[in-house]
Amino acid sequence: METIISNATIVTGDAGRTILYDSAIAVQDSRIAALGPSAEILAQFPGAEVVDGKGKAIFPGLVNCHTHLLATADRGILEDFGFPTTLRFPTSTRALLTVEERQVIAALGALEAIRSGTTTLLEIADNVGEFAPSLVQTGLRLVLSDNFNDVNPAQMREGIFEFLADRREEGLRRSADLADRWHGYDDGRVTCFLAPHAPELCSPELLREVRKLADDRGMGYTIHLSQSRLEIEAVMRTRGVDPTHYLFAQDFLGPNLVAAHCRYVEPAEIALLGQHRVGISNNAAIAARRGAAAPVQELQAAGCRIGMGSDNMAEDMVEVMRAGLFHERVRRNDQMSPQPEDVLEWATQGGANILGMGDKTGSLEVGKQADLFIVDTFKAHLVPTLRIVSGFVHNGMPADISSVMAAGKWLLREGKVVTIDEEDILRRAEQIGHSVWNRLVERYPDVPFPVNLPPGPVH
Repeated sequence: METIISNATIVTGDAGRTILYDSAIAVQDSRIAALGPSAEILAQFPGAEVVDGKGKAIFPGLVNCHTHLLATADRGILEDFGFPTTLRFPTSTRALLTVEERQVIAALGALEAIRSGTTTLLEIADNVGEFAPSLVQTGLRLVLSDNFNDVNPAQMREGIFEFLADRREEGLRRSADLADRWHGYDDGRVTCFLAPHAPELCSPELLREVRKLADDRGMGYTIHLSQSRLEIEAVMRTRGVDPTHYLFAQDFLGPNLVAAHCRYVEPAEIALLGQHRVGISNNAAIAARRGAAAPVQELQAAGCRIGMGSDNMAEDMVEVMRAGLFHERVRRNDQMSPQPEDVLEWATQGGANILGMGDKTGSLEVGKQADLFIVDTFKAHLVPTLRIVSGFVHNGMPADISSVMAAGKWLLREGKVVTIDEEDILRRAEQIGHSVWNRLVERYPDVPFPVNLPPGPVH
């Protein structure tokens, strides 16, 4: 089957940052078959379904390199109480969700991702296999990662870092089972990463085994790195070095690693990460909420490859791009760098590269997968369209996105999500969000909680 989107502005995201005007893109099965002047493409594929793109701009699909979909149940609360959270509940809402509730909340995050132009995301969760089937049905390009560590949680609450071999083996087994089931599914639309949680929670043995398993299976792997001062203090206390050097000592650094956050890395760490061509997920929006900033341009200059991620509570990659632009300019007191085109590249081709799929997605080029989103540019905040990338990064909103396609299939078409029942998911997620937070508060009545929860769902 062939589809042509004609008469559009096409932001290719290629190496030359080419923009095509009054042009068309032809999609054949899952791939981009042709790009060029509308008349030529229409003549080349006379039997194709034609979508009129007049007044529209087509962008490469956004690539979210680090997210936790289940955290959408916590939005409106955990953004404002620090990290690690100052709330003292001994467990989290995520731990209280049933399997069915996890499926719904993950779908809620996927809905927001689709509506904000995301076509690829790296999802990290405990027992992600429980909701993987429903997530796969969304049509998104997915990298699934089962979060694990081998620290003894009971001892850690007392400030003692003890590591358990049986916990380590169980986490590795879950990850291997996940890969057996999903890695390469649907012609590679779904793949898997290994996801040891963070340096302070992982023994040297775990880190070395993860690197070996990843290399043996040809998979990528990811870790939270330098995301809090407490992490750094814990690693310094238990290992005598900073987190990056601890990973280096275990031969964990490499080009297939995606390190998320990197907010507090020192110059020597930056150099080490760059030397090993580590991929960095710049999670700018959540970092801004937590009063921190990764030294992104220094990491890039050192040799790291940069992608972007949303992390917790939100899946809006349009916001992530804007936060990345603003955050860097404020951090460096620089009025002109990065440019919007730089940030778009981080969120598209850059992300695809660090996830190991840069030859498949990340830009609109012949032979690549048809992963794209369409923006209605006839809006008060986008006109005049003199520099469409800058206009969208500075001023665009998810509401401007009319259609989204991944692997040649529509996920959102003319404003309607077509792969899942949006209204059903929203209503169920509203009920679950209220229910799980009330369950948490009721289970621990002696824990101070500064939020007055509403009496019930408003929808």
